[in-house]
Amino acid sequence: MSDKCILLIDDEETIQEVVQIGIEIETGWKVSIASSGLEGITTAQSEQPDAILLDVMMPDMDGISTLARLKSNPSTNSIPVILLTAKTQIVDTNEFENMGAVDVITKPFNSMTLASKIAKILHWKL
Repeated sequence: MSDKCILLIDDEETIQEVVQIGIEIETGWKVSIASSGLEGITTAQSEQPDAILLDVMMPDMDGISTLARLKSNPSTNSIPVILLTAKTQIVDTNEFENMGAVDVITKPFNSMTLASKIAKILHWKL
């Protein structure tokens, strides 16, 4: 069992289930779930996950605002954030990386290869 912990911040229950089940079964990493940007920020502060998967398009506080808050907070600014988005234009990707995201995974993604993508981005061994 790995001691890695991923925080998924996404408002869609289907995505939450697919990501959590896929990653936990494939890798043994723990996956915590937050359904909103504010909940995600609070969870990130309290749990200090090894990485965050963050949906860009959410109601109330979108992923970009959430990312900005995470990066401006000393207790969460060093946690790597990978954005999950259907916005795939190169301009968007560059903007996201300039804001502090380590990478972008486009939706829809293959749940069977998600963990290996995360491991590759973060240089983790599976």
